[in-house]
Amino acid sequence: MKDWNTLKARYLSDLLPNRLGGLSANLARIKTLTGKAISQNTIEYLIRESKFFIEWTANDADIDTAGELVELQIQLALWQLRWKTIWADPAQRMEVAAQAQIWSDRILERSGLLD
Repeated sequence: MKDWNTLKARYLSDLLPNRLGGLSANLARIKTLTGKAISQNTIEYLIRESKFFIEWTANDADIDTAGELVELQIQLALWQLRWKTIWADPAQRMEVAAQAQIWSDRILERSGLLD
């Protein structure tokens, strides 16, 4: 079990662009692992961790970015709620992989790290 308080302290020590970059990286990992249908437990962990990253970041983001983070938080919660069904269906896994990539790209763009 992860020590969420330690992770939170470490995560919040980064500047906002780096935090968003970390969230984007998690989403890219979800995309890769889901697309290859490997490491179901790791994906579930990444979804949970990403939800925490959003919770810890949204207050520090501008209103537009915060709005997108809330939208992503809902998407992650839906995946988490339906994960067993998603994992059992290759078509649904591929859809999650595609959506995770879109979200990863959007969040990375919002981070400003590409500028």
